[in-house]
Amino acid sequence: MKKILPFLLLLFFINSNFSQTRQEKLSNAALTLTNDLVVYDPSYFIIDYPNGDVPKGIGVCTDVVIRTFRKIGVDLQQEVHEDMKQHFERYPKLWGLKKPDSNIDHRRVPNLMTFFSRKGTVKTISKNPKDYVPGDIICWSLGKGITHTGMVVNKKSEDGKRFLIVHNIGSGQIIEDCLFDYRIIGHYQF
Repeated sequence: MKKILPFLLLLFFINSNFSQTRQEKLSNAALTLTNDLVVYDPSYFIIDYPNGDVPKGIGVCTDVVIRTFRKIGVDLQQEVHEDMKQHFERYPKLWGLKKPDSNIDHRRVPNLMTFFSRKGTVKTISKNPKDYVPGDIICWSLGKGITHTGMVVNKKSEDGKRFLIVHNIGSGQIIEDCLFDYRIIGHYQF
C-alpha cells in the first residue's frame, strides 16, 4: 500500500492537470507569476528567438501575458513575429519600423491586440463583470496614447462580483481588482 499511494497521488495530479481547460491553465499560470519579484522596466532588450525573454526580475504588462502563455507552452514571441513577417501591413506603425523585430514586437500592447484580433477570439467589451472570465486577456487605454494589458484570473474581488487581474502597471506582477479601473479597449481569448 505504501508503494501504491505515491503512484495514485501522481496519477491524480496528472489527471487533474489534463482535465483543466486552457482558460483554467492560463489563470493558474498567471497567478504563479505573482510569486516572482519583478521590477517594471520597459527597456529594449536583445533576446533569444524563439522562446526569448527579458532578464528574470524585469518586465512590463505585456510580459505578464507573454510569460503566462509560455507557462502553458505557447511562445507569443514566435507567434507574433511569424504573423508580423507575413502580414506586417496589418500591424500598427507607431514605432517607425520597416520590418518586424522579434526582440520587441510581442512586448507592445497594440501589436498583441492586433495579433489576438487576427488569431484569437475577440470578446465583448462591456461593463458587465460576468462577461470577463479567467484566462481572458484585457487591454486598456490609460489615456494619452498609453495602453496596458493583463490577464483575468480565477480569484474574485472582495465583494465577489468580479474576477481579479494579474498585471504589471509599475509595481511588479501583482493580482488586483482593477478590471474597470481603466477604459477597456480590447477583450480576447487565445
